[in-house]
Amino acid sequence: MAQARSFGTKQIRNVAVVGHGGSGKTTLIDAACFASGTTVRKGDVNAGTALTMTTPEETGHGMSMQLAVAHAVQGDSKINFIDTPGYMDFAGDTAAAVRVADCGVVTVGAATGVEVGTELAWSVCDRRSLPRVVFVSMMDKMHASFDRALGELRESLAPGAIPVQLPIGEAAGFRGVVDLLTGKAHLHQPDGSGKYLEAEVPDDLVDDVEEWATELMETLATTDEELLDRYLEGDEITVAEKLAALALAVAEGDAVPVFCGAAGQSYGVLEFMERLVAIAPHAGASEVEATSEEGEAVRLRATDDESASVLVFKTSAEPHVGELSLFRVCSGMVANGTELRNAARRVSERINHLAIPQGRDRVEVEALHAGDIGVVAKLKSTQTNDTLSAPANPVTLVGADFPEPDISIAVKGAARADDDKLGEALSKLHDEDPTFAAEFNPELRQTIARGLGELHLDVSFARMKRKYGVSVETEAPRIAYRETITAEAEGRGRFKKQTGGRGQFGDCWVRLRPRGRGEGYEFVSSIKGGVIPTKYVPSVDRGIQEAAAQGVVAGYPLVDFEAECYDGSYHSVDSSDIAFKVAGSYAFRTVAEEAKPVLLEPIVEITVTVPDEYVGDVMGDLNGRSARVLGMEPASGRTVVKAQVAEAELHRYASVLRSITQGRGTHRRKLLGYDAVPPMRAEKIKAEAAAEE
Repeated sequence: MAQARSFGTKQIRNVAVVGHGGSGKTTLIDAACFASGTTVRKGDVNAGTALTMTTPEETGHGMSMQLAVAHAVQGDSKINFIDTPGYMDFAGDTAAAVRVADCGVVTVGAATGVEVGTELAWSVCDRRSLPRVVFVSMMDKMHASFDRALGELRESLAPGAIPVQLPIGEAAGFRGVVDLLTGKAHLHQPDGSGKYLEAEVPDDLVDDVEEWATELMETLATTDEELLDRYLEGDEITVAEKLAALALAVAEGDAVPVFCGAAGQSYGVLEFMERLVAIAPHAGASEVEATSEEGEAVRLRATDDESASVLVFKTSAEPHVGELSLFRVCSGMVANGTELRNAARRVSERINHLAIPQGRDRVEVEALHAGDIGVVAKLKSTQTNDTLSAPANPVTLVGADFPEPDISIAVKGAARADDDKLGEALSKLHDEDPTFAAEFNPELRQTIARGLGELHLDVSFARMKRKYGVSVETEAPRIAYRETITAEAEGRGRFKKQTGGRGQFGDCWVRLRPRGRGEGYEFVSSIKGGVIPTKYVPSVDRGIQEAAAQGVVAGYPLVDFEAECYDGSYHSVDSSDIAFKVAGSYAFRTVAEEAKPVLLEPIVEITVTVPDEYVGDVMGDLNGRSARVLGMEPASGRTVVKAQVAEAELHRYASVLRSITQGRGTHRRKLLGYDAVPPMRAEKIKAEAAAEE
């Protein structure tokens, strides 16, 4: 691998490119790297050859499914572009990208405008107060409209959005942009290089350019009192001064500059990079917040002479290579051979074969300066969101805030050989993707995999087959039902066994009573006069508990009851702990069947947040699931619906909610407790349990 050029902290821009799926993120990055000369071939998303489409799953589906990093060089600066998936099933990688970026580029399709993914990406940036700019992409596509896209952006997401470019023509007539900072038109060359000729503003755009240039200048003037005075006095403001004011407004979140172009033809890409370097915060613009080993908050400077700290934000395993760890050097400088400490896991890691990522390729470097993004192979114990730091000053950095997986599916190996390797393969998938989780549930006797959506799970299983050779079959997760009793009953449990020599004898009378929901199990001994020796009474208790774990209705644990042992008898020679334990279990089964046992099912409190226009559809769906609606609360154009619903009614609910709300609805779940299953469904559950036995 060739050695890469070195860039200092203030020369580095770390940019997360986010937006709705299909809004042009990957194409913009590919075009930027090609136009800057850091790649020699212009890729195509539809053909699966784009620079940051790195896996067979992505090329097969024709879209990004995991973050990838590529860099472009603009003048004396390097832009680390972090490509992110636009589909919400892969939102974990968007969160990771935003965590290590200093600026966000939000792509908005000129023909489609603000979409669901745009809103979600914007909210992720909001949570980290990330400065951002907007690139209105695909200006050359049919029905493209810069004005419509800008209007939607200002209305729904960013009132402070302000154009710094205007398009010259739209759709098939798009041929360049007007730079509002210079007042010059850029007419693009049709050779795909991104180069342009500077010209005067076309006559039909003069009025629009004057209007927007005035609004832009008024916005910039408010960033500084001296600048405002000069502007009001009519003094000339240089382009450099305008850019400095715009950079300040972006950093403070007071302005969101809007660019435009057609990255597929490289139109507008070079100008965009020139301006991005000027207005995006550099990699050392902010201090680094961390926690010491003693749990104290510390602040580090993002400079080379500071103590080193590194945040791993993405881990992936590649055949014949091993694990690759993408990381940001948050402070200090890291060179080949550096030894760093993983304080959380109490291990040390030696950094060798340092490289910077360029899509699927890696370019080796001797060292990385503070703020840069790199990749290293074969770290022994370090995973996503881990911190590596100088052994003399071990710290922990704040990691990405990953969304919790909300869709579950049961998995099993497609063959015996797959079953043997399933646990290890699932664990490796989680190491690569924290939003994927899996564990064996002994009560359900199933391995339950959880993810952010059906596509997320499908792609994870496809990746597992490709990388680790493990194939799975899926089925609906079982429900953790319970049983309880609803009436008081009493009866006898007697165990007598004579086989020659010493026998076994245990005899007890037991009374069962129902307790309140959630109050659990309680054992009471009312034995008097020594009819059962004290040492055998706990054995009766153990026998009851073991029998209760198997239930009497459909094999589910029986809960929330009191068991009272009030009489019995014993044999001075043949009685034993085991005999009274068996007698206790016999007594439980006899009495529980007379105590009107019923099935219980888990009840979940569900909190659904949806745009107001979808409330009716959501309510109708919840009613169809026999949910009990607890209330609704308005929340800035959205409504929060709270309801109680049986867990059995929520299988694939996340997918249904996305479908009926056009992907704009979200929900959270919390287990409340258990309630009786309606009789008709109870009979069905009993029949299924009997068939399984």
